[in-house]
Amino acid sequence: MHCIFTVPRGSYIPWGPLMVLEYNLIGEYDVSLDSKGRFRIPGALLKKLGDRDELEFVVNQGFDKCLTMYPRPVWNEVKKEVDELSDLSPRHKTFKRIFYRGANEVTPDSADRILLPKRLQAYAEGEKSLILCARNDRIEIWTEAAYDELLQEALEDPAALAEELFGDSKGKKVED
Repeated sequence: MHCIFTVPRGSYIPWGPLMVLEYNLIGEYDVSLDSKGRFRIPGALLKKLGDRDELEFVVNQGFDKCLTMYPRPVWNEVKKEVDELSDLSPRHKTFKRIFYRGANEVTPDSADRILLPKRLQAYAEGEKSLILCARNDRIEIWTEAAYDELLQEALEDPAALAEELFGDSKGKKVED
């Protein structure tokens, strides 16, 4: 029997066979992609990620027009769920291929920069201005233009979206 404990990132618990580290990432960070395809992780985000010497990420193409960067412990948990899909089902295999598309391990260098692999750099479409959108346990990497477009579409009627997802003022969800 395995016990799973969720502990804040940076905490140390000397017992327990398996731990899932809790990330509480939040914020939007403007970064620039340099000529070599690197961007610097902002200091405020680094603090939330924990020990710099042990930082390791996996970055892949997201399901939107962005890349998704997972801290290694998060990637391992998400990967387990994806790997449980059947290889006998064509739809499951297709999803796995899409999920693993472009997946690469990346580690910050001594200057806290992440080098995006060439294939993933192409996702930036030549733009140098990127937005890191930290969300719970992962970081989305958007071009500034794609992120602005996404937010513009989402902001057309945020009240209607909130009502659809969370319900009306009496707490009842609105049915489709």
